[in-house]
Amino acid sequence: MDNIGKESPNDLEAGPSFSDDDKNPFNITRTKDATIERLRRWRQAALVLNASRRFRYTLDLKKEEEKKESLRKIRAHVEAIRAAYRFKGQSQQFSLVPSGDFPIGQEQLTSLTSDHNISALQQCGGVKGLSDLLKTNLEKGINGDDADLLKRKNVFGSNTYPQKKGRSFWMFLWEAWQDLTLIILMVAAVASLALGIKTEGIKEGWYDGGSIAFAVILVIVVTAISDYRQSLQFQNLNEEKRNIHLEVIRGGRRTEVSIYDIVVGDVVPLNIGDQVPADGVVISGHSLSIDESSMTGESKIVHKDSKDPFLMSGCKVADGNGVMLVTSVGTNTEWGMLMASISEDTGEETPLQVRLNGVATFIGMVGLTVAFIVLVVLLARYFTGHTKSADGRVQFTAGRTSVSDAVDGAIKILTIAVTIVVVAVPEGLPLAVTLTLAYSMRKMMADKALVRRLSACETMGSATTICSDKTGTLTLNQMTVVEAYVGGEQIDSPDSNQLSPTLTSLLIEGIAQNTTGSIYVPAGDADVEVSGSPTEKAILYWGIKLGMNFEAVRSESSVIHVFPFNSEKKRGGVALQLPNSEVNIHWKGAAEIVLASCTRYIDKNDRLVAMDEEKVNYFMNAIEDMASRSLRCVAVAYTTYDREKVPADEEQLSQWVLPEDDLVLLAIVGLKDPCRPSVKDAVRVCQIAGVKVRMVTGDNIQTAKAIALECGILTSEADATEPNIIDGKKFRALPDAQREEIAEQISVMGRSSPNDKLLLVQALRKRGHVVGVTGDGTNDAPALHEADIGLAMGIQGTEVAKESSDIIILDDNFATVVKVVRWGRSVYANIQKFIQFQLTVNVAALVINFVAAVSSGDVPLNAVQLLWVNLIMDTLGALALATEPPTDHLMHRPPVGRREPLITNIMWRNLIIQAVYQLSVLLVLNFKGKSLLNLEHDDSSHANKVKNTLIFNAFVLCQIFNEFNARKPDEKNIFRGITKNHLFMGIVALTVVLQIIIVEFLGKFTSTVRLNWKHWIISVVIGFISWPLAFIVKFIPVPTTPISNLFKRRHL
Repeated sequence: MDNIGKESPNDLEAGPSFSDDDKNPFNITRTKDATIERLRRWRQAALVLNASRRFRYTLDLKKEEEKKESLRKIRAHVEAIRAAYRFKGQSQQFSLVPSGDFPIGQEQLTSLTSDHNISALQQCGGVKGLSDLLKTNLEKGINGDDADLLKRKNVFGSNTYPQKKGRSFWMFLWEAWQDLTLIILMVAAVASLALGIKTEGIKEGWYDGGSIAFAVILVIVVTAISDYRQSLQFQNLNEEKRNIHLEVIRGGRRTEVSIYDIVVGDVVPLNIGDQVPADGVVISGHSLSIDESSMTGESKIVHKDSKDPFLMSGCKVADGNGVMLVTSVGTNTEWGMLMASISEDTGEETPLQVRLNGVATFIGMVGLTVAFIVLVVLLARYFTGHTKSADGRVQFTAGRTSVSDAVDGAIKILTIAVTIVVVAVPEGLPLAVTLTLAYSMRKMMADKALVRRLSACETMGSATTICSDKTGTLTLNQMTVVEAYVGGEQIDSPDSNQLSPTLTSLLIEGIAQNTTGSIYVPAGDADVEVSGSPTEKAILYWGIKLGMNFEAVRSESSVIHVFPFNSEKKRGGVALQLPNSEVNIHWKGAAEIVLASCTRYIDKNDRLVAMDEEKVNYFMNAIEDMASRSLRCVAVAYTTYDREKVPADEEQLSQWVLPEDDLVLLAIVGLKDPCRPSVKDAVRVCQIAGVKVRMVTGDNIQTAKAIALECGILTSEADATEPNIIDGKKFRALPDAQREEIAEQISVMGRSSPNDKLLLVQALRKRGHVVGVTGDGTNDAPALHEADIGLAMGIQGTEVAKESSDIIILDDNFATVVKVVRWGRSVYANIQKFIQFQLTVNVAALVINFVAAVSSGDVPLNAVQLLWVNLIMDTLGALALATEPPTDHLMHRPPVGRREPLITNIMWRNLIIQAVYQLSVLLVLNFKGKSLLNLEHDDSSHANKVKNTLIFNAFVLCQIFNEFNARKPDEKNIFRGITKNHLFMGIVALTVVLQIIIVEFLGKFTSTVRLNWKHWIISVVIGFISWPLAFIVKFIPVPTTPISNLFKRRHL
């Protein structure tokens, strides 16, 4: 009972580090925030034969430090150039040098932006003059046809930078050679080759040494090919990660392009959370603030306006919005130079990789001990004259045996011991994680999920809860205005344009000016193109139906100041100056929040009417009614303002807080955003799998409740009570302890701010949950980072959100999130299959050679045979089992706890029974094989070879049959879905064919003899018995408490 109480706090990761973790270097449950010192500790603790291969995909700690130093130097260099320029003064003349068809060249553009040369910009005629030099229209952008783009790329370059080439195949080959045991084997092979040729002549003497050398080379080549293929997959995924898509204005139309296709002269709209795609200058901006920390290293937010209009590539928009003119791209930008000068190290350890290094180290220690005992025993028997050859002759007699024969005998014994180490140290175990992750990442890409951090892929398999946004994730994000309250009452049709003139005029003014969207009207009869967020698009479409001419309305008034939509305040506003010098301030946002600021409304006769309590209740009831039918409610309001009170100074204007009280309500609209068709099934799959889905939305609590009921997060109206459903404001007001308690029960949180989402994640993690969080806004970044798995939206997500995330959901669909959970579980399950398979081979190979060596001085499995077994086990076995596709069965079990043992009781049961069976049969064959196979009357040497060949053949076939068992450790039907895994079938077929060739045709190399059909049948039957045995074994119940815990309890 005490143990149960201790279990839960140990699984926390949100708090300080725990003593258990500190004691065990291989227990890092969250590598996301692990310190460099912590990462160094587990590397030093691991038993490794080939460090360059074992740690290839982990973070290169030395390179990481060099990269930071390199960044620091480059940033310091940039700052020094700027300081020198300022010191020199900016009065000198800026001369234009034509380039191609353009009056200004790249050199002048680069110095203009990189030196932040404001006087040079003024000499060019300001931003307008610069756009003329670049043949760009500030409103409509460049022409954008193929000829224009090509011309600009030829003159000013493209927005790419030279990337350091990935490692070649020869590098992987060289790394595979670095294995200490393989080097020893090669040295032994060369010595054996030399001695063999010297004593037996070149015709016969090269077989022993040559076969070992060939086997070692084969292991190296196969290893290098496997590793090289993995690296190519990672390269492709990294390319995909860097390929950001963004909007540009070309020919007056907003078009989405790849960041690589941006050219000098492009006009790019910037919104909060976007990455600045190239160097440039601000054309216009509203509260535009830039986070330049990626370039300067200082986390200082810089406000951008006409006094400081220069933008640097790679920086992020921290607040506001604006439009920029691109002046430099690719390596002509500081960011491009920075990226070209540092190699992007994508290495990263995953918790599973670290744990498996611990498992590999333990097994390796056991293997080294066995190998050492075998070496000592065999050498002692050999030099004391107890080792006999196949014909019964003593191999070593002191004073008679030549030195070369003695050395040759000793080398053969050393080779066997070293080969035992090769088999015993499971070098391929941690790498199997990388293999299965590379495979999963490629497949997840096809399932519309882009993995940014390897560890997230496997952590998702342990997820116990997912906090999901509503809009676009659980819903389709295809909004339309379906209901409207205008003029103080509900209008019959939201598309009605029978509204009074003043009301219509004000409404259209507010819709057209208070938006981040835009409308493009193509020539001819083509439909208008509306761009922007789904909410903006829906309201703009409604405006068109009310008779709005977007461009005309926008040209009638000028924007003085903008308060961009804010997810904390849930509204956005704009101050406009009208032609008659009047000032109108328009607000748009969450209906009940905007309504609370309204004191009047305009009725259907264009009269201003005071908002009495009855009318407030009427509107509140309307909002609740629409929200209960899962409509998103948005209110539009305005107020007039005295022109003289508007700050005249640009700096004061940028700090001006728009008046948000005493507003006049113009309209309340209900937007329908239907649930995704697949979401109800996806939520049910999660619930069956033990993963609780929680909806966290900024929408009205009634809207949230209606959608939650529709998609199955809430099962009935009875569930829709506190604390199952809670308001974000209430949640954040709770004391910490109570917040943690209530967090456990929350299914829906409405009207939440990004900070509420962060508080919920922290509370759940403190309760021991493994939390996945979806997010799309810039303000979601802290929650995405804090979560165990941050899932950013690929379509609606900002660049800041994507950079803070671990996985990007490319189609913004919750069903894709569930697929990621499935793949995460598959990664863990595949690794467990491989462990079970590998340990069975390890135990059987080690014990049979150990027992035979100690008892008779002879080993039935020689060096070449063991190397072939190692190849089946390490490389081919990993390929076959690590690439098993996920099955529905994985989603019918609870999440895997991050501290649960890797080797479960079910695995121990399967492993021990199979290993005991293999050992029993093979040891009986080793000691009684001659009589059982009727070989007693044969020549002693030949009889021994037949017996040992049969042991080798039966041993390999046992592993092939056991590979099928390993596919389904906890299912009775091991053949389910086997036809879908073509790679598995191919590898098994290849192994069988190669085994036949080795036994029947390569006897000289492997010290085997051809077997007759009876012996083949015996070998196959021995292997085949493992299938019915595995079936019967699965009826044996196992305790639920892990074996390791039982030992701990006894110890306590």
